[in-house]
Amino acid sequence: MSRTALRICPLCEATCGLTLTVEGTRVTGARGDRDDVFSKGFICPKGASFGAVDGDPDRLRTPLVRRDGELREATWAEAFDAVAAGIRGVVERYGANSVGVVLGNPNVHTMAGALYPPVLLAGLGTRSVFTASTVDQMPKHVSSGLLYGDANAIPVPDLDRTDHLLLLGANPLESNGSLCTAPDFPGKLKALKARGGTLTVVDPRRTRTARLADRHIAIRPGTDALLLAAMAYTLFEEESVDTAELTPHLQGLDELREAVRDFTPEAVAGACDVDADTIRTLARELAAAPTAAVYGRIGSCTVPHGTLASWLVDVLNILTGNLDRPGGALFPQAATDRTPRPAGPSHGFALGRWHSRVGRHPEAKGELPLSALAEEIDTATAEGEPIRALVAVAANPVLSAPDGDRLDKALGSLDFMVSVDPYLNETSRHAHVVLPPPPPSQSPHHDFAFNTLAVRNQVRYTRPAVPLEPGRMAETEILARLVLAATGMHGADPSAVDDLVIGQTLGKAVKEAHSPVHGHDPQELAALLHGDTGPERRLDMMLRLGPYGDGFGVRPDGLSLTKLLAHPHGIDLGPLTSRLPQPLKTRSGKIELLPGPIADDLPRLREALRQRVDGLVLIGRRHLRSNNSWMHNVPALTGGTNRCTLHIHPEDAQGLGLVDGQRIGIKGAGGAVTAPVEITDTVRRGVVSLPHGWGHDRPGTRMRHAAQDPGVNVNQLLDGTLLDPLSGNAVLNGVPVELIASP
Repeated sequence: MSRTALRICPLCEATCGLTLTVEGTRVTGARGDRDDVFSKGFICPKGASFGAVDGDPDRLRTPLVRRDGELREATWAEAFDAVAAGIRGVVERYGANSVGVVLGNPNVHTMAGALYPPVLLAGLGTRSVFTASTVDQMPKHVSSGLLYGDANAIPVPDLDRTDHLLLLGANPLESNGSLCTAPDFPGKLKALKARGGTLTVVDPRRTRTARLADRHIAIRPGTDALLLAAMAYTLFEEESVDTAELTPHLQGLDELREAVRDFTPEAVAGACDVDADTIRTLARELAAAPTAAVYGRIGSCTVPHGTLASWLVDVLNILTGNLDRPGGALFPQAATDRTPRPAGPSHGFALGRWHSRVGRHPEAKGELPLSALAEEIDTATAEGEPIRALVAVAANPVLSAPDGDRLDKALGSLDFMVSVDPYLNETSRHAHVVLPPPPPSQSPHHDFAFNTLAVRNQVRYTRPAVPLEPGRMAETEILARLVLAATGMHGADPSAVDDLVIGQTLGKAVKEAHSPVHGHDPQELAALLHGDTGPERRLDMMLRLGPYGDGFGVRPDGLSLTKLLAHPHGIDLGPLTSRLPQPLKTRSGKIELLPGPIADDLPRLREALRQRVDGLVLIGRRHLRSNNSWMHNVPALTGGTNRCTLHIHPEDAQGLGLVDGQRIGIKGAGGAVTAPVEITDTVRRGVVSLPHGWGHDRPGTRMRHAAQDPGVNVNQLLDGTLLDPLSGNAVLNGVPVELIASP
């Protein structure tokens, strides 16, 4: 007999509510939850394929431990014994920094990935930390940290109320949004136009989003910061700057005016391939709109000036008075955020507190560039030990980081590696221990990260839709036991990790004057927590201490886990509201418009005014039925237009004598790959495009469907040396490539 169960979709950042059809313990269908307070029934092809993703027969069901050079099935006890021996042996012999930790994008899509990696990093004490952020979004974190003092204070466009939206390097009709959590992003853009608003898209490709726009600007890849700087110049030049209610919160406005004076529309037009009149028009329309928001994403982050572009996105929102006002760009307030502290000067944000051992790359937000992982493993220096052990949690850097061939070899040289992954993929095949989490239907779900980026304040939680299968271990328990094994507490009850965090959090909260539990006994508070598991008790604690919480009884109408469980479709907390100055954590207590690191990097942007790239440059692309390298093993999500082909403009193809379907070699600084040609006028001249996440052709993996049509790894064209210097983010777009005859 079938039944239904609710589940928040974990397959992209839109976090849509699903209604699952379950037969026994198998998910047989998924549709949008019409009563979900956030997504209201919207669903995309990924969500509709939840059952196929959940039931993929290639998912690992038991741990694997390497014996005599081969990965073999083992018990959970044997697996964690091996983890404890492998990691602690390296730490004791070579020190904490000789253990690297790599966190992949799926971590932010699970409760376990949000709750336990911070404890792991604190317990290990390693500085060798790498995440997917430095091939995706680190420039936005750095620019936010420098502007607002908090790297996680990222304003999002108020999609439901804005009159004018300028998108750069974003294709939400296919990505569903990123660093902007918005179910039915396409519907919100159509609603914007229906109410008379304006949509402008800046992108080298005529994407599905660009086709919906009122104006599409086919910019030269990698020049977003120049375009934005010229728009800022125009606002100053034409005296269109109106900071309105932001004025008391700003520092450095005059210095900013001086900093952009060289970036006239005429000066940047040639580099951007956007004429000066168009640049001025963009600035004027932005200033004249009743409300407006500028939003830049991966295309404007994964470029040589990614941090400057991210900074200038917010600068334009500020100069037009659209930051922190309805219809502009606002700071979300998640239910599990910390108790809001009083506004005022704080500790600020610092870059480069330490550096990588080989390339001397500065840390950003506690992380080193993922591009540097291979050299940190395979290169000896006098600056300390190389990485000898690696913990990879939901990460596949062989495909997601530049020069996967080098990293592939480096991983094979490690003394020890543990991978938490449901698949034996291009990275986990190197592990000495593989710990497979259960399918998503067997896990609880709350979006800790994405609710801090949501276009409407709300809170939702779903318990597992299907009981944990015999022989499986909950992902939360896997990561808790990994923490214990890696930090010298192997064998302790995994609940000790949750108890430790609860004790530390409540112990700190009772000492904070602004906390609702100031002066209380932390042990008495801990006894009041509800939940069937340690993770649920931690969620209850965060909700009750948070901005909408009941404060452990101080605010009887406030949030708690008990109240949230009584609302299975979620609780709507209302539209985004103006919050300044409370989110600011700068040393001045103001928005610091021209931070030192930004000012120091502007000469490099001035040099870009004179730079030109002859020949073809490469950009990536996304597809609605894909998310990085996750989903190519699901037949329902591959095929059709979701193919690994090289997009090239008809005139470029004609000049090179190429025909549709022909296989062609693509050569970059990191190597060469071969892919079929797809001739299309959706890319501008001088640009070719390959999708990200493919290259499933390495031996030793167990992803049968993906291996049938493996595609090629676009990141193999990169050698890892091209980085945005402020954030350490890999440069993935606007990279010169050469087309060569296929062998």
